[in-house]
This record gives sequence, structure tokens and C-alpha cells, in this order.
Amino acid sequence: MDERLRFVARLLEGEKMAPLCAEFGISRKTGYKIFDRYKDCGVTGFSDRSRRPYRQANRLPPQLEAMIVRLKHEYPGWGAPKIREKLRRQSAAPHLPAISTVHAVLDRHGLVKRRRRRHHAAAATFLSQPTEPNALWCADYKGEFRLGNQRYCYPLTITDFASRYLLACEALTTTQARYAFTVFERAFKDFGLPLAIRTDNGVPFAAPTGLYRLTKLAVWWLRLGIRLERIAPGHPQQNGRHERMHLTLKREATKPAGANVLQQQARFDTFVEAYNHDRPHQGLDMKVPADVYDRSPRVYRGLGDVTYPFHDTMITVTQCGRICFNGRKVNLSHAFAGQNVGVTQVGERIWLVTFMQYDLGYFDDETC
Repeated sequence: MDERLRFVARLLEGEKMAPLCAEFGISRKTGYKIFDRYKDCGVTGFSDRSRRPYRQANRLPPQLEAMIVRLKHEYPGWGAPKIREKLRRQSAAPHLPAISTVHAVLDRHGLVKRRRRRHHAAAATFLSQPTEPNALWCADYKGEFRLGNQRYCYPLTITDFASRYLLACEALTTTQARYAFTVFERAFKDFGLPLAIRTDNGVPFAAPTGLYRLTKLAVWWLRLGIRLERIAPGHPQQNGRHERMHLTLKREATKPAGANVLQQQARFDTFVEAYNHDRPHQGLDMKVPADVYDRSPRVYRGLGDVTYPFHDTMITVTQCGRICFNGRKVNLSHAFAGQNVGVTQVGERIWLVTFMQYDLGYFDDETC
């Protein structure tokens, strides 16, 4: 309180706001807030104010709360939406509580049965063994390492499974998805589209808690008609060809590391050229990967439109990962933000959500 009083006193003596705020180590916005509070309330305005809200959420009149509890006992199988509807028909109160408030009342009285959440462990998908180029690409981040300037480098690498051709080796400063998008888009433009991409279960390829562990990057691949393959957690040998390339990369292009990311990228570019065109490979009968690899006939042309002519409706997923259905919000996944999904009714109040040819799941239009 003393500091604020001294601050206000010096303002009243004619000192300027900006240098005074700088001296006290506060922003001018905070300074004006303190001064305005003094002008409104005087010295008493600097005493601590109660942080208790004027209006308490989920707090109802005792009579209304008792009625909610009584209805739950009468209809033990009903949830908050049905109890609120019954309350609307029986009560003459001008303002009815929201469904969330009814649920909070039931929870407070121990009348909500909590379901145990299922935690689905990551599992491997079908892993193909193609012999033709571009039938399967493999992608991963080689383990991070420090550059000469003490910054971390995260190399993102992409190889063709059949030919061992190293399609990309990019020195990145982070594993954020937006940078991975750029690397893959450049690879698609240069070499065409593969039929499938194999990765591990780490970000940005897979999401630990996402729907089907999908990320925005994985959804983009699906939009391009690329099948997803994922190895089992803790089994890098299932992507063994790619991991063997990483061993060579580490030995020949990272020791010693470059002074900065630009110098390290120059070393990677030199390694890619030598790996593809000069280094014989025993798995290719001592041929070099460039002798075996051919560009994919599937040309990258960006994303086309997705329509659902055989569904009841098409909905665009919001940026927060929801679909708005008849004025109500249904949580889907952030991975599908901005994507169109098809929704069709398959039963009484039950609707199916579909993305392209993939059925994602069902929702009840009453409980959403």
C-alpha cells in the first residue's frame, strides 16, 4: 500500500507518468489504473478488495435445488438434460438453470456416476513391405543435437522404402508441425505423392490424446490420398531401413556439428547428394539409390474439394475442433479444424460423422 501511495503522491506533485512508471518498474497501463483508482475511491481504494464474484455460478435457490435432487431420486436413470426439461414443465420459476448447472447440483449431492476414462495405448498399424518406389515413404526426426552456437537442431528426414533414396534432410530448429508441412510439401512437389507414409507415434505425426491419434499433418496426408502406417511404440526396428540411414547420417554429417543451422544444412545437402548418387548400398546389390528410384506418377496439385452427396449434411469443423449441429456443439478434434465432414442419421437421435471415406464415430443429438 505504501508504494502505491508514494506513486500517487509523486503524480500529484506534478511528475510525469511515463518516467515515474519506469522508475517503479510498472507499465503505464498499470500506473493509470492505480491513479484512476485513487481518484475514484481515495486512499481506501488501495486496501485489498474481495475477489469473491458478485454472482456465484451454479448457485440456485434452496427450493429449486431440492426439486432437482428430488427429480433425480424419482428418475435415477435420467441425466441433467432430461431433469431440466422435467423442471421446466413443473416449475413456474422465471429463469431456469442451465443444463451444466443442473449437472453441478447433482454432482454436489453425489448423484453423478463418473465413468472411468479409457486410455488407449498407441498400437502399430499394418506395415507393408513394398518393392516399388513411392509405394511407401518413411519419415522421422533424427535425434536432436547441439550446433556450434549451442542451439538445438532437429533433422527431419524422408526416405523411399524400396529404393532407400533420401528424399529430404532438413535442419529444423523445432518439431512444430508448421515446419514439417513445409518440408513435406516441397518433397511432394519435387517427387510426387507416395501411396503411404510410415512414421512413429510422436508429434507431429501422431497425437497422444487425439481422435485415432490423428494430427493436422496426418489429416493433410489423408486428404492427399496417402495411407498412414505407424510402427509400434518402442520398436524402432519396424522402421529399420530409415534408422540405419540415420546412423550413417549421424556419423558423416553431424560430427562435428555445424556452427549454425545454415552451415549444418549445407552439410546435410552434401550428405544427401553423396548418399543418393555415390554411396553403393548392399541392399540394392551395390547400386546407388538414384539408380533405382523414379519420381512418383502421382503429381501433387494441392487439396481438392471434399463433398458428401450421400450424407444428410456437410459441416465444416471449427478452429476449436467442434461441429455445430442444430445450434449445439459437438466436440470432434482439433486435427480436423477447417475440414469438411459428412453427417448422416443412422438411428433415433444417433448420427454418424464421416471424413472422406473414414467413419470417425457417432454422437447423440440430445447429449452431443
